[in-house]
Amino acid sequence: MKKFDVTPHLEALRRYARVLTRADQEADDLVQGALLRALERREGFREGADLRVWLMAILHNHFIDRLRARKAEAARESAYGATTPGFAPPEGEHAVRLAQVQRAFLALPADQREALHLMAVEGLSVAEMAAVLNIPAGTVMSRVGRARAALRTFEDAAPVARTAPPLRVVRGRDDT
Repeated sequence: MKKFDVTPHLEALRRYARVLTRADQEADDLVQGALLRALERREGFREGADLRVWLMAILHNHFIDRLRARKAEAARESAYGATTPGFAPPEGEHAVRLAQVQRAFLALPADQREALHLMAVEGLSVAEMAAVLNIPAGTVMSRVGRARAALRTFEDAAPVARTAPPLRVVRGRDDT
């Protein structure tokens, strides 16, 4: 078999890939995938055939295969989404309440916030948290206790706290 040199055809492949994908990064990925396929199938290249045409055909077929794969993946995700209950963003009072709890959590001191997160969200034990934070277990328990107490205080407070002072009516010189 004659030497299999694709180098002179790289620019033509890149140009064609950019036309197909309309994105430089995706075009480069397409060319790379097509060249890999060409290398794997180089034994199927007929002696005397135009290497550039053969490479572009592989590039085109690779592009079509990727499109089909994306469509199939989207169809699978859509079908899966239709069979399982999805996440519905909170509405109305729930959205307001969630935002309030989030603000209260984020208002905690950093050491309490990270300890509460490790326990409540990550599900770590006190010993595991102590190892992660490199502090004694008693300190971990104290931080979690203070964080919980702060959130309980928030829960016991009025549901909607005023964040800005009320507006004041200011009269001009001509108003009586």
